[in-house]
Amino acid sequence: MAENGFRISKTPVWKKLKEHAEEMKKPEYHLKHLVQQKGRLANFSLKNVDFFYDFSRQRVTEKTMDLLFELADTADVHRKYRAMAEGQKVNVTENRAALHTAARSFSSQSILMDGKNVMGEIDAVRRQIRAFSEKVHNGTLRGSTGKVFRHIVVIGIGGSYLGTEFVANALFAFADKGMELHFLSNVDSHNFETIKTKIDPESTLCIVISKSFTTVETMANAMQMKAYLSSCGLDAMKHCVTVTSKGSPGDKGEESGIETFHMFDFIGGRFSVTSAVGGVPLSLYLGYDRFDRFLEGAREVDIHTKYAPSPENIPLVSALIGIWNNNFLGYQAQAVIPYASPLSKLAPHIQQLNMESNGKSVTINNYDLDNSSGVIIFGEPGTNAQHSFFQLAHQGHPFPIDFIGVVSPQYPEGRCRPHGVSNHQELWANLISQATALAVGKDAEEKTRFFQGNRPSSTILLNDLSPANVGRLLAYYEAQTVYKAFIWDINPFDQFGVELGKTIANDLRKEIVSRNTNDGHNFKHMDEITRFYLERLFAGKLPE
Repeated sequence: MAENGFRISKTPVWKKLKEHAEEMKKPEYHLKHLVQQKGRLANFSLKNVDFFYDFSRQRVTEKTMDLLFELADTADVHRKYRAMAEGQKVNVTENRAALHTAARSFSSQSILMDGKNVMGEIDAVRRQIRAFSEKVHNGTLRGSTGKVFRHIVVIGIGGSYLGTEFVANALFAFADKGMELHFLSNVDSHNFETIKTKIDPESTLCIVISKSFTTVETMANAMQMKAYLSSCGLDAMKHCVTVTSKGSPGDKGEESGIETFHMFDFIGGRFSVTSAVGGVPLSLYLGYDRFDRFLEGAREVDIHTKYAPSPENIPLVSALIGIWNNNFLGYQAQAVIPYASPLSKLAPHIQQLNMESNGKSVTINNYDLDNSSGVIIFGEPGTNAQHSFFQLAHQGHPFPIDFIGVVSPQYPEGRCRPHGVSNHQELWANLISQATALAVGKDAEEKTRFFQGNRPSSTILLNDLSPANVGRLLAYYEAQTVYKAFIWDINPFDQFGVELGKTIANDLRKEIVSRNTNDGHNFKHMDEITRFYLERLFAGKLPE
C-alpha cells in the first residue's frame, strides 16, 4: 500500500520495468513479430458492452502486463479510485472531493461528503434541468419579444465548454429540437463577432458558465453579449441563464438571468460534462432523455472502472500502457485519431482533460517527481490526419496513437460505391491499414521508402455513436486520466499551472486601464520586451 513519502519511481517494480524496457528493444520483440503470435488479439484485447479495446499492437508482452499490474498494486490504485468515487477529499491541495462520477449516478446509495449525502442536490439539479429544457422546447419559456429560443450561446472557457462541444458534435445527428449551439469561449473579439452573424438575437438564449463567476474571459464575453442583446432592444436578462456555484456573485443575483443552475466544488471543470455544465446546453440541444442516456453510458463505465479487476479493467489497462509508453519506452506525445467525423472535437477535450490534470511536477506529498507525468496530446479525425501528420508518424518521430472506429455510422449509406466500396468501408480500410503499417513497417532497399515499424497503437471500437456510447467514451478517458495520476501519486484535480500567467495578465490589465483613462500614461517603467508589446497594442501597428 502506498504511504506518505511514496514515490512510484523508487519502487522495486519500477526498476524491473526499466530493465524490461531494455529487453523489449531486442529485434525479436519488434511488433511485426508480436502481432503474428497465435492468439495475440484474444490475449491483448478487452470488451465491455459496446466498447472494445484492442492493445495487441502495443509493444507489450504478457510479462510486460504482469509487471504493469504489479505497478498498479504497488500504487494501490483501486483503493484510491474507490476513495475518489465514495467522496473522500482526494483533491488534497484544495481540500475537496472529486465526485464527477456522482453526477451520473442513478443509484439509491448515498455518497457522503463531510457526513452529508450529496446525491440529494445532484438529483435536484437534474430535475431542474429536465423541467427547464421541457419549458424551452414546448415554448412555455420564450425570449423577451415572445420568440421561441432557437440559438443557444454557451459562454464559458476551458472545462466550461470543451467537453460539451465534444459531445454536441458527436451527437449532432440526434439534435432534433430545432436548436443551434454556439460556443463563445475565447475573449478574442473575433469569436464574438462571428457568433453575432449566426444568431437571431430575439431567439437567442445565453448560458453563462463559471464556477466563481469571476473568470475574466467569461465575464468579459457575458458582458459583451448582454450589451449586444440590449442594443437590439431586448431585455437581456430574459435571454440568459447561469451555471455557477452556490454563493458566487452570479448565484441568483440580478446578473443570473432567468434561472440559476448549481455546479459543485467537488466537480472540476474538465470533469464537468455530466453535471449542469454540460447538462443545461446538451439537454436543450438534444432533449433531456438523450442527455440521460449519455449519463447512463458514462455511469456504466464508472461501475466497470470501480469494480473490474486489473486485468479486465479497460481504463486501468490503457492507463498502464500509457505509463509504459511514456516512462519506460520514452514516448512524449500521444495522438487521438477517431475514424469518425462526429468525434472531431474529442482530441481538444482530451488535451485539457489529460494535460491539465497530469501536467504536474510534484507528488501529493510535495516530493519532486523524477519521472515524466503526462504527454502532449493532439489529434484530428482520420482520414484527414493521414494527409496532415502521418508522415511523421510513419517515418519521423514516433508517437503512440489511439485509433477509434465506429462499426455502424449514424447515417445510412446510399448505393454509391466509389471504387467498389462505400465511404464507411473505405474509412475502415484506412483505419485497419494505418495501425497495421505503423506496427509492421516495410523493408526497402531505397531508404526513403523504408518504414521502421514497431510504432505502437491501440484501437477502440464502438458499436455506434449513440448517446450512451459517447458517454462511455467520455468516462473511459476520464478514468484513464485519474488512474495515471493515482499511479504517479499526483493530484489530477488541481491546476495551479495556469495561475502565474493570469497573475501577470492582471498586472498588465492595470497598466492598460491606466493608459485607457490617461493618454499621458506610458510604459517606460516596464521591461523592454513588455513595453514593446504594449506600445504596439496602442499604436495599432508594427514599427516602421
